[in-house]
Amino acid sequence: MAPPDSISTCSSLPLAAAPMSEPTPFPFAASPLPNPLVATASFLQHHLSRLASHLNVPRPALAAAAARTPGPQGASLSLSLAPDEVARALTGTPVFTVCNSSNEFVLVSDPATGLRSLGLLCFRSEDTDALLSHVRTRQPVLGKGAKVVPITLDQVYMLKAEGIAFRFLPDPLQIKNALEMKSGLTAFDGVPVFQSDLLVVKKQKKRYCPVYFQKEDIERELTRASKGSRGSALSKKIMVGSLEDVLKKMEINERDSGWDDLIFIPPGKSLNQHINEVSA
Repeated sequence: MAPPDSISTCSSLPLAAAPMSEPTPFPFAASPLPNPLVATASFLQHHLSRLASHLNVPRPALAAAAARTPGPQGASLSLSLAPDEVARALTGTPVFTVCNSSNEFVLVSDPATGLRSLGLLCFRSEDTDALLSHVRTRQPVLGKGAKVVPITLDQVYMLKAEGIAFRFLPDPLQIKNALEMKSGLTAFDGVPVFQSDLLVVKKQKKRYCPVYFQKEDIERELTRASKGSRGSALSKKIMVGSLEDVLKKMEINERDSGWDDLIFIPPGKSLNQHINEVSA
């Protein structure tokens, strides 16, 4: 098996071809965690004090996301994956954001990068609760009627056509897990995702290469597949990369290259459970 940060041409391991060290000029951006062992409260304070201090007027309605949900799979003349094909791989994975009473995104500006109209997306609802509290404190008028709203990653991906930039706030525990797997790193740029070649399956003539957002989920699947192996033995079978790099690779690679086999597994779910749900 190729090491996690090596370049691999093996079609069964597309995640290995997405090293974390690459820049990620993708419409999604994620700030690195300055300290892998920082408490969750400090993690949020670092991001919220930097980003949410520049709150903007809400813009596009959240209802627009539903209108851009990827449709049924169909033939395409292009060799590369179409946006709706990439989005389909993300179906069912929830993230959380803050919206006003009209279901419009509450947007922020990032003074460090100059980006405006930036939507914040959290992988944990409790982190969005902290953001909501911050919005209400900083902008009481804007915060009146504001609420935490779930949105799926496939909808977020399709909204990039509206010109909205998003910044992900990853789960701090998964940042810590990723850094423990990448010795020598003190920060992780992006949202960690985990994969193992042992979990690639073929169902109904389709090949699935699952990608997990939580290390605990992939360890649980590997325990079943590996007949009870645990601990460090399982960790050696797991590769880690960033969501942003993987999506970029999906966009630029051709069909039948292995990247079109990826399927992102929502936190807490198994591969079989998710496949059954998206195929229903």
